[in-house]
Amino acid sequence: VQLQASGGGLVQAGASLKLSCAASGRTNMNFAMGWFRRAPGKEREFVAAIGWPGISPDYADSVKGRFTISRTNAENTVFLQMNSLKSEDTAVYYCAGRRSRSPGLNQSDWLYWGRGTLVTVSS
Repeated sequence: VQLQASGGGLVQAGASLKLSCAASGRTNMNFAMGWFRRAPGKEREFVAAIGWPGISPDYADSVKGRFTISRTNAENTVFLQMNSLKSEDTAVYYCAGRRSRSPGLNQSDWLYWGRGTLVTVSS
């Protein structure tokens, strides 16, 4: 399974950005997908995740009400709509996948990882 994330970039605080991640390879039903991020000098952390087919979306407290995760099931593509971006959202965002209907909140729950896409929010 390969995960390819895209959509990162440089934006000003308060702006919006939408990330996409497409899964290819041996993906089928029951493939949960999620997003994690690693800010400069910090550990990678959970951002959002969604089960299959679009069940149980969950978010980190720091992004609730600002970020929305969604997906297409046929193509196993996941999106992260990020609104009201803050400087503390600056990070490399990683797409993750796991063979399960339900998402997991811990990094150890996820088997497949993309390379990441950089989001920089200037204040």
